[in-house]
Amino acid sequence: MRMRRLGSGGPELSVIGYGAWEAGAGSEWGSAPPREQIVAAIRTVLETGINWIDTAEVYGDGRSEEMVALAISGHRDEILIATKVAPEPEGSGFRPEQVRRACIDSLRRLRTGHIDLYQLHWPDETGVPIEDTWGAMAALVEEGLVRAIGVSNFDRELIERCERIRHVDSLQQELSMLQLEHRELIAWCGEQGIGVLSYGPLAYGLLTGAIGPDTRFDPTDFRSGAGEWDYWQKLFAPGKLERSLAVVEAMRGVAERLGCTVGQLALAWNVHQPGVTAAIAGSRNPDHVRANAAAGDIELDEATLQELEQVLRLGPSFA
Repeated sequence: MRMRRLGSGGPELSVIGYGAWEAGAGSEWGSAPPREQIVAAIRTVLETGINWIDTAEVYGDGRSEEMVALAISGHRDEILIATKVAPEPEGSGFRPEQVRRACIDSLRRLRTGHIDLYQLHWPDETGVPIEDTWGAMAALVEEGLVRAIGVSNFDRELIERCERIRHVDSLQQELSMLQLEHRELIAWCGEQGIGVLSYGPLAYGLLTGAIGPDTRFDPTDFRSGAGEWDYWQKLFAPGKLERSLAVVEAMRGVAERLGCTVGQLALAWNVHQPGVTAAIAGSRNPDHVRANAAAGDIELDEATLQELEQVLRLGPSFA
């Protein structure tokens, strides 16, 4: 597994990380498999070369963090843990005292003495100044509870405001071959010494090649249209799904030529993008975790990357 440093001074990360949203989520991913299978899927990272796991306090109201702790019990020194605090009302809140309390609660659920990367999950809309929140994050580093700090779903203006207080070690942002709107921001972060962790690199299953026009999801699964999530509107809604699947079909020939799966090609493309440090790929299936990890060793030459640029124009981002 290839390794990269997170930004200018963060830890060395495998270019593929494990995302534990699915593992600890509730009904938004449909019916969950048995708990033992989920724990086994997380534990699979220990045999793949993946050296970090991303989770959050809001994933299943803390269940994801607890499952991560259970899965890596006895192997904490082998795995870096990234987690997040979210603003109210979904999360603990962004006032300084709330941020510190959330960190302590995550440490308890994760059964660890420190968090390797602590992140703000998305921008606050309750009026808490970002300077106060980011100052509290920096204090956690000084206290030794956290090793590095980052943001998620922030725009450039918010990142620059944080930078005036303390360097932003990372941005976590959505990026896939079907979602390209943040490419410029991601490249800019790379130029600023800010690492980028891309989430949704498999477009919530679309880029695995396993979803077709006749696929039916559990009625509670957000991919069925339940709740009309933003992700569904961009990728799965009528008109968008057809364009998403056109990209997948165009990828199949490239993947076959390279001797990999469509999903592995999507992950390899992702970590070849300017500014990207690593991609977050989650699954509740151990075999899928192994397949995702193998994508970290795939090298794409410039001709293949240019070929894939033409494929992208078929997708919903160009609709």
